[in-house]
Amino acid sequence: MGGPAAVQAAMLMCSFGVAPSTLTPLPTPKVLVEGRPAATITDSAPMVNVPPFGMCTSLGNPTVAAATAAALGVLTPMPCVPVTTPWVNGAAKTLVGGKPALTLGGQCQCAYGGVIQIINPGATKTIVN
Repeated sequence: MGGPAAVQAAMLMCSFGVAPSTLTPLPTPKVLVEGRPAATITDSAPMVNVPPFGMCTSLGNPTVAAATAAALGVLTPMPCVPVTTPWVNGAAKTLVGGKPALTLGGQCQCAYGGVIQIINPGATKTIVN
């Protein structure tokens, strides 16, 4: 299934985050899409490619669980530090530096239970399959 290509500054959102974040693919393959570095399914390193989403509300996050317990069960968000897996649902045919291109619809998981999705791929004219 094809979709718009994800590039530098694509907007991301985590289901347990309180704010959006922006994708930062490494420009290693030196492939530009609409003037920005193209992302691949391996651009999922926490804090390098996937910055924090403000505060985390997942009780699967040990810091949130501890703060919530200290507040007698009142959910207490704590700073987000994503722990991610590689992206899934990338391009089936289009490769960037030998790896599948990342597209709108791509998702990765956070170890604390969040689903991270691309909500704006950054490229609007380039569709990859």
